[in-house]
Amino acid sequence: MTSISPADRRSLAGGSGELHDIAQRVLWLSTSMIHHANRIRPNPTGLKVGGHQASCASMVSIMTSLWFEQLQPGDRVSVKPHASPVLHAINYLLGELDEKYLTTLRAYGGLQSYPSRSKDPDTVDYSTGSVGIGATAPIWGAMSRRFVEDRFGTDSAPAGFSGRQYSLVGDAELDEGAVWEAIIDPGIAELGEIVWIVDLNRQSLDRVVPNIAARRLEKMFEAAGWQVITVKFGRLLEDLFARPGGDALRTRILDMPNPEYQRLLRCTADEVRTRLPGSGPDAGTITDLIADLDDTVLTESIRNLGGHDLDALREAYSRIDDTRPTVIVAYTVKGFGLPTQGHPQNHSSLLTVEEYAELARTLGTDPAAPWGRFDQDSAPGRQCAAVAERLRREPVPASTPPAVPTDIGRTPKGTATTQAALGRTLIDLTREAPEAAKRVVTVSPDVSSTTNLGGWVNKVGVWSSSERHDWFGDDAETIMHWREGPSGQHMELGIAETNLVGLMGELGATWSRWGQPLFPIGVMYDPFVERALEPWSYGIYAGGQSILVGTPSGVTLAAEGGAHQSIKTPSIGLEQPGCISYEPAFAIDVEWTLLASIARLGRPDGTSAYLRLSTRPVDQSKADVPTDPAARERRRRQVVAGGYPLVRREGATVTIAAMGAVMTEALDAAERLEKVGVFADVLCITSPGELYRALQARQGRGVGESWILDQLLPADRATPMVTVLDGHPHTLAFLATVNRVASTSLGVSNFGQVGSLDEVYKHHKIDTDSIIGAALDVTDH
Repeated sequence: MTSISPADRRSLAGGSGELHDIAQRVLWLSTSMIHHANRIRPNPTGLKVGGHQASCASMVSIMTSLWFEQLQPGDRVSVKPHASPVLHAINYLLGELDEKYLTTLRAYGGLQSYPSRSKDPDTVDYSTGSVGIGATAPIWGAMSRRFVEDRFGTDSAPAGFSGRQYSLVGDAELDEGAVWEAIIDPGIAELGEIVWIVDLNRQSLDRVVPNIAARRLEKMFEAAGWQVITVKFGRLLEDLFARPGGDALRTRILDMPNPEYQRLLRCTADEVRTRLPGSGPDAGTITDLIADLDDTVLTESIRNLGGHDLDALREAYSRIDDTRPTVIVAYTVKGFGLPTQGHPQNHSSLLTVEEYAELARTLGTDPAAPWGRFDQDSAPGRQCAAVAERLRREPVPASTPPAVPTDIGRTPKGTATTQAALGRTLIDLTREAPEAAKRVVTVSPDVSSTTNLGGWVNKVGVWSSSERHDWFGDDAETIMHWREGPSGQHMELGIAETNLVGLMGELGATWSRWGQPLFPIGVMYDPFVERALEPWSYGIYAGGQSILVGTPSGVTLAAEGGAHQSIKTPSIGLEQPGCISYEPAFAIDVEWTLLASIARLGRPDGTSAYLRLSTRPVDQSKADVPTDPAARERRRRQVVAGGYPLVRREGATVTIAAMGAVMTEALDAAERLEKVGVFADVLCITSPGELYRALQARQGRGVGESWILDQLLPADRATPMVTVLDGHPHTLAFLATVNRVASTSLGVSNFGQVGSLDEVYKHHKIDTDSIIGAALDVTDH
């Protein structure tokens, strides 16, 4: 690599001297954080620490230009995961991060591996550790901000409430299908505050991408209604293109395959002179053009792409059209400015000690004292201070969510489904607690009517950033009315579950972003919960609190067949951090668990919830809801805490613990067992996760209360146990360990079958006969 002095670098770079100096310091600091974590900090285990020096380097100019010249207090930025050290370096220069953290990258209690809104000590707008998820988060953040503004106005909003929503995206992230699901959603074309900046370095983790097809990507954005701004070349290359023979050089570079171009970045000046002209008809013209360039200018020109030219970036930002989403495609060199720049395997490579020392010499820094800020009286120091003042945000005032009732007071009668109870409870909430109901926002991927949200949608309307005429409003045969406008409380996206939970996560974070808590409830078919699990889980990790409703669920969807019959979702609810899961058997249980889940949203100590519901009609009298107010409240508390005893029989010799749709079979089995002289207690489990937490607390391995275990599974009633649910049997298997009794766990372990409900239950051995057989076996009758 040709050595270039700091003065030479400054003269070759586009942009003002102090901004270039800041960019170089950001490069040094971000590289040093990773170097310290891997080369200096003690590592007794020898386990890889890692980091992405090359991925950081390609973003330095883009992020320096954005933060130090463009951002306003109300803007929010999602930083690509592997560039987190660049963000921390900028925050450090702006005085938002203490020096003590610079040595803690990827260390316990220190700077996180990827930007984390909840765990990093400095300002992080979006958590972006999972590739592709962070890219789309600002889209949902923009929609959430607009919804809050439409619902509650801006009078009570913090300063800087409005602003652009930036996504800094690696080009490899565009391989993620969820990114395009978001880009093409019809509602996104109206969000002019959305700005994506694509770091087009044409490299993935393993290789130089052979055919990045940048123009095809640009056309895809254009087809979705986005403004596309391309920043290909910097000032040095543009100057060469303007000389005689420059058109031939431009054509040669544009037509060159990506790997060939990347190889030029690793060449000496003599090798560039040989390789660059190529063998085409214009080879001689290009040879003549570059013949008089000195070595430094020639090698720097080849690397002079638009994503590293501060003037080119400034001009690109100035062209943003705030009436529609914008994508800026910035051509970059992965590892720009480092000895590893352009190397096909530089993604996770680390500078050697010798290379790090050479970088320090080149940048005019001291490897023995790497954490220096600019002198306050220097031009870069003054600019850092001015930017810090400009971007200072006032703390978001805490806003206490309105009270949510614990019990509407209705006792369902007749036959009903838990799915229908969802819509009924939401409508009841509008009457019983209108202030709380105002903050409910439901979201679904085109399944509102089939998940019993029709009545709710008719009552509250559909949210849209502008009023839209309902052309079927006067059609007497239209039962579900699609009234769209800024006052609506239902949001509908296309059939893309990842979009839905991404939006839920941002709606669930408005309490901390904007000081306005919302109660987001997303509804999707339960078999597709697994498809949406990663982005929903990541939203929870980032502080987004929401309620996910999976319905209909299980092999109870007998006629639908195996493809639409969920098996693993009950255990997902049990295992998901930051989430309380419920699978109610009766309509009253839905009401109580839903209200309790809503009451946990929109607060610093809040948590998300997952409700698994069913379309199976169930006789509600089997719930045997107590009529005495005190006894009713006791039952409600048990339901919310994880379960309740539904049947207690004197002299019981077996316990049947059932959850959800199969409660009917459990009760029928208990009645038939009694006829053969076997008495069974029947427990209605509503939340295995809550019961497991109670068990952990009893054992001193968790924080919480364990009283529910004393009421549900008292030691003096310990008997052999049969557990049964419409889901994987291991979900409830742990219940037998509470009192260490013999047990048999029934459930679904194989893909479902098409058939009648009786046939399908019998196939999976969760029918009444199978429960009876298991009870007789476990009691040795």
